[in-house]
Amino acid sequence: MILTEFNFGSETLGMRAHLDVLLPQPPLHAETKPAFRVLYLLHGRSDDQSGWLRWAPTERYVDGLNLAVVMPYVHLSFYTNMLHGGRYWDFVSEEVPALVRQLLPVSTQRADTFAAGLSMGGYGAFKLALAHPDRYAAAASLSGVMDVYGYMLNSDDLPRDDAWRREMYAVFGDAENIPGSSNDLFHLASSAAQSGQPPRLFQCCGTEDHLLSSNRAFRDYLSGLPLDLTYREAAGIHDWNFWDPMFRQALQWMFA
Repeated sequence: MILTEFNFGSETLGMRAHLDVLLPQPPLHAETKPAFRVLYLLHGRSDDQSGWLRWAPTERYVDGLNLAVVMPYVHLSFYTNMLHGGRYWDFVSEEVPALVRQLLPVSTQRADTFAAGLSMGGYGAFKLALAHPDRYAAAASLSGVMDVYGYMLNSDDLPRDDAWRREMYAVFGDAENIPGSSNDLFHLASSAAQSGQPPRLFQCCGTEDHLLSSNRAFRDYLSGLPLDLTYREAAGIHDWNFWDPMFRQALQWMFA
């Protein structure tokens, strides 16, 4: 595998941006240019894109899958066009894929395009696939923030201080703006279910994770929709001891 780091001027964000890419190493004298499948792999709120390389053997897990793994850095944006901040939804959903297609030998076909992430990135991965079911064949969420509205209202029993509330307001504005909006996964799931070609979904959460109840609520909501959802639970909290083996399961599910 080849690890490439891109540092570029983002027109969407109006500043320098960063993403890491893992690429299969083609034969030195290959006569034809390969077209790799592509996985957009999204980091959580308390980490950056390097977490997928520091905390999990991602390079080993994807070896042999003919897969380009694209890991963008989006700060604390929740993969959203922030109320007070950057247009990170446009960045990750439009600018990054366009740059990847321009610079790298990746397939442009829906059947070869995937998204996955953990925590905040799990939300982002499902948001990508459900908002654009015509672009993504499948998506995986590991301990994702499925219910942003409930998350902001402190329904998951985590202590929230004023700094955290200001941070979330800068991203989403008032929590009451979320239901039925483009930032609401429940709303996006309903729309994707009617698209005629919804993506396959993999969702998991640890049984001791503070986000378990909201993950179960989202699972139950999806059970009433014509969507192909694989849901798994296992012992674990909100950390890499849970995410590492589940990430491997998600890859096996995604590319079996």
